[in-house]
Amino acid sequence: MSTHRWQIGHGKVIDLSEPCIVAILNITPDSFSDGGKLDTPEVAALHAERCVETGARVLDIGGESTRPGAERIDAGEQIARVVPVVAEIRRRLPEVAISVDTTLAAVAQAAIDAGADIINDVSAGEEDGEILSLAASSGSGLILMHRLAPPTEDSYSDRYDSNPRYADVVADVRSYLGARMELALDAGVKRESVVLDPGLGFGKSVEQNLELIRRTGELCELGAPVMSAASRKSFVGRVSLGRDSEPSERLAGSVAVSALHAQAGARLFRVHDPAEHAQALRVWSATMG
Repeated sequence: MSTHRWQIGHGKVIDLSEPCIVAILNITPDSFSDGGKLDTPEVAALHAERCVETGARVLDIGGESTRPGAERIDAGEQIARVVPVVAEIRRRLPEVAISVDTTLAAVAQAAIDAGADIINDVSAGEEDGEILSLAASSGSGLILMHRLAPPTEDSYSDRYDSNPRYADVVADVRSYLGARMELALDAGVKRESVVLDPGLGFGKSVEQNLELIRRTGELCELGAPVMSAASRKSFVGRVSLGRDSEPSERLAGSVAVSALHAQAGARLFRVHDPAEHAQALRVWSATMG
């Protein structure tokens, strides 16, 4: 299959011949970087419009934080947070691609009914197996991510007492994502609808995250586009600043990681700062020809 196009819901296709910016909209009070900022559908929709104006082609909307230690949010509360935002953005931006960031099929279904085109599942369908059949029946795009443990059992990348254990982090992540993609295909999801996310920052040490970036080509061999989601994460700050840091300090490092991940083969970039990433990746594209 071509990794230069992504078939998503409602008959839309996203061209991935150029880097694709996926803007993060956290409709949560407790996300690690921007929790509580988008506190009404109107504020979220205005932010979404700015993201699209500055280069985002996908808006990823989530009602449950996935930072280490975050508390779980039930389906009803996620729906109450996410659906009004999806509906308002769809009303204002009828053509933009909208992703719902959830591990629960009920939330995904409600968001799709409100206009979402993509399901972004950080559990790769493990938490709620109905997500795979829902992606198939709705024709939605599907992002499958690797994580070693759920957020309640995880730590920030630069704070592990000992490194998470892998035989080979890239080979293990590749094997897992390949198996989850095959399950999705068996459930009826189209191969051209799947995007794979190695889960940077989810159960990986600083060096393990860097190794996944260096060897992204091995993940691309699975035949699906790869998404980079390093934005403002702790390992970025540890590498770029060499110390403990706040998410707001990590923009320059995040942009550098995205450019390097593009060079390594990533096609989509899930970020908090779409304008800066779009500019940098346009320069990367122009330079690479």
